[in-house]
Amino acid sequence: MARVAVIGGGISGLGTALMLGRRGHMVTLFEQDARQAGEDLDRDFFDWRRPRVPQANHPHSFLAPVRTVLRAETPDVYADLLARGAREYHEFDWFGEHPPHRAGDEDLVTLRTRRIVLEAALTSAVRRERTVEVRQGRRVRALTIGEGRPPRVTGVQAGTETHQADLVVDASGRRSPVPAWLIAAGCRPPVADSHRTGIAYVCRWYRLRADGPRDPGRVKTGSASPFALAGVFPSDNDTFAVSLVLSTGDPTRGALTDPAVFEAVARRFPATAAWLALDPEPESAVLAMAGLDNRWTALADDAGPVVTGLVSAGDSLIHTNPTFGHGAALGLRAAQHLATHADRIAADPVGYHAWTAKTLRPWFDAQVMADRANGQRLAESSPLSDRRAAALAACAFEDPVVMRARAQIRHLLRLAEDAYGTDEVNRHVTAWLAAHPDFSPKHDGPTRDQWDALIPG
Repeated sequence: MARVAVIGGGISGLGTALMLGRRGHMVTLFEQDARQAGEDLDRDFFDWRRPRVPQANHPHSFLAPVRTVLRAETPDVYADLLARGAREYHEFDWFGEHPPHRAGDEDLVTLRTRRIVLEAALTSAVRRERTVEVRQGRRVRALTIGEGRPPRVTGVQAGTETHQADLVVDASGRRSPVPAWLIAAGCRPPVADSHRTGIAYVCRWYRLRADGPRDPGRVKTGSASPFALAGVFPSDNDTFAVSLVLSTGDPTRGALTDPAVFEAVARRFPATAAWLALDPEPESAVLAMAGLDNRWTALADDAGPVVTGLVSAGDSLIHTNPTFGHGAALGLRAAQHLATHADRIAADPVGYHAWTAKTLRPWFDAQVMADRANGQRLAESSPLSDRRAAALAACAFEDPVVMRARAQIRHLLRLAEDAYGTDEVNRHVTAWLAAHPDFSPKHDGPTRDQWDALIPG
């Protein structure tokens, strides 16, 4: 069994430590924040200032890999997550009655919950695990690097202490200091592939009133204008978030932090208007997030690993713009793989690097392509022009075959070209278009003039 040091106590770090510990490895988890997710979910979510984790209080929808990994590896954590208020939503719930079952349909489930609920469930389990020691409020300041070709990481330095390890896992997030440490130590630099998204987010949290309406009915959770997207994130314990997405260069972006302006704009999109019509209680200020990259950081180049004894997981490895909600799903998949193959990875990480490139990298590349297109469209207020692509989206909400393909892509089960590229999906979309000869792509959100009229001069 290996001695493992995990740097970072976010979702990926907690998941990695817990799965390793349950396989008998001796794990030490270092988290520089002295505070941890506890029993008061609302206080932790709304009052905990976490500048190193800007996405922490923004909405999440946890995709199929989160559920499947937790159920396979830590069923007690999954049960705790549901007990704390997380809710399952199957993509076929949109239809009321599910179509005849096909293999894999059982995985098309979103977990509707705030991030803090998952963190609290993982934290509780980690604290109970005998093989995991948590060093809360302890910042790792350096790696211990020995000789060799390539050099081998042999541990971490935290405060005045040196902690020896057979394997170090960097789960310290998108601002990981590890690449700079390696370069400073004379190692070959990690290979970073970074793409600025040009997309900004503003959101606000609400709670349904105990004596008020509970359900907006059969309403889509997303709407769009040429220059903005709007979405609703139903969540745990009667909370939900309303989110607006627009270009970082949009001149009206700053005005949206005024709650009155934010809500007036959100009421012009059908998806968000339906939820705001339930007269919910506001629970937060308007929260903004921007300056995001899609970044892949590989600890290997064409010559092989730049070091041994060290691998990355979570946002330290693959950081994606949160539009598609890939972060936790990809992070827990990496954690599961690490835990399953820890001894082999500790001896030689080349197989892990190959696995991440084959299994995770395609989703990174898909995100980069989608964000490039969305960023350009939002910045230029481009109208919808691809009739068949628009038909795919519209048809999915009427045809379970197309909805299944859409859900498989959303839940990281099949890439778009594979899911949408089948003869069956093509036949169903063609038939839908034939039944809707007047269909033309259009947005359901406000025009630019309607939007601008709501922004103070």
